[in-house]
Amino acid sequence: MQAAARQKPAPEIVSFDRLELREILNLYGRKVAEGEWRDYAIDFNAQEAVFSIFRRACEYPLYRIFKNPRLARKQGAFSVVAASGVVLKRGHELKNVIRVLDKKLTLVSG
Repeated sequence: MQAAARQKPAPEIVSFDRLELREILNLYGRKVAEGEWRDYAIDFNAQEAVFSIFRRACEYPLYRIFKNPRLARKQGAFSVVAASGVVLKRGHELKNVIRVLDKKLTLVSG
């Protein structure tokens, strides 16, 4: 019994909650239907949760959606990062942050 009392508690894992995952998967589903995206991966650890988006399963991720609660009071817990490492958008609300990935391209004529 004493050995169990000496064990450290398991570290908490940062993850997306059900509503956050629904927002991300709704966007992902639309992009799959449009033929832009084909695969995804979700990673969780003690510092952050990451949803990676791929064009093909064997490639590097096109975009990564991060949730980092330690940044919640400063820049916002959510961010979208492009494959190049450039942060496309940060914020406190996931819905507003992932909107950067849902923009439609428009033709500009001169």
